[in-house]
Amino acid sequence: MRLVIFLMSVACLCAQQMPPSPVGYTEARTRTVRGQLTLPGAVESNVVSLVASEIGGLVIEYPVKEGDRVKEGQLLARLRTRARELDLAAIESQLKEAEARKKLADRNYERAKELFDSKVFSQQQLDDTYYEATALEGRIDNLTADMERLRYDIEQSEIQAPFSGVVIAKHTEVGQWLGVGDAVVQLLSLDDIEVRVEAPEDYYASIRPGVSAAVTFDAIPGRSFQGSIAAVIPKADDQARTFPVKIRVAAGSAKLGVGMLAKVRLNGVSAGARASRSAVIVPKDAVVRQGAQQLVWLLDDEGGVNPAPVTTGAAAGSWVQVTGPVAPGAKVITRGNERLRPGQTVVGEPIEYQLP
Repeated sequence: MRLVIFLMSVACLCAQQMPPSPVGYTEARTRTVRGQLTLPGAVESNVVSLVASEIGGLVIEYPVKEGDRVKEGQLLARLRTRARELDLAAIESQLKEAEARKKLADRNYERAKELFDSKVFSQQQLDDTYYEATALEGRIDNLTADMERLRYDIEQSEIQAPFSGVVIAKHTEVGQWLGVGDAVVQLLSLDDIEVRVEAPEDYYASIRPGVSAAVTFDAIPGRSFQGSIAAVIPKADDQARTFPVKIRVAAGSAKLGVGMLAKVRLNGVSAGARASRSAVIVPKDAVVRQGAQQLVWLLDDEGGVNPAPVTTGAAAGSWVQVTGPVAPGAKVITRGNERLRPGQTVVGEPIEYQLP
């Protein structure tokens, strides 16, 4: 026990004797900024379809695989049609027979009318010839409809892409039986790509279709893409109180993938629909990211440091707008702020940054 107390005393003594860490700091400033909002988002496609078979049949051809790009109308799968072709040939023969019998029945009816007028045929005999011709006409209509159904089924045995896109999942194989409505592939369109963000309700009044946006992607560093708000969904999330906003992006030749992370800066957008306002700005070097949180370290008059969580906004030069417990004139640490601990004692040296 005495040894433990001794070691703790030595540790405390060493801690007291450790010199304060040197850091650099800059005072937070105020600046009138134009409304601007930066939000995280992700790429999504408006069209994702589970392409299904309209008829039942055995798969005899399946020329696509996951990741294939297909064009509208391109073959995705082919089903066996031999049984339907045989049924179609049989119905065609029955139709020819019915049409021949119908011609004969029509002639018999015409003759029966003449004989009826001559008082040779009774009304019953005339009606019998009429009903026979009418029944054969119905038979022909039924056979014609059966032929059209079989021809349609044979046509639908070639399952084609309903739009141009990418196969993202396969759901059958050659030799597998597909029932009516069974999935063939899952197809994703790359012609209707958007970035979805969640906007805080404070900004809802100033977010509207057509507002310009600058979009960057983590997977495409060093490039910024122009975009605009395509739609604002007027239903907030029940817990987060945020509204879904869809951004149409002019990606050009850039290769975008669904689910790709993005950052969207909306111009002319601010809380309460104010076009411009006074905001606190700090050097970008002062902002430290810890997981999903951003913070700045504040230096007090006694040399102590404490973290302040912030949300960043518009950037200008080497400065960035922050929202949080950072007052104008506060000393924010811009050098040596990576490994600080709350309450740690430091020695600060002022650093000048050119104002935007």
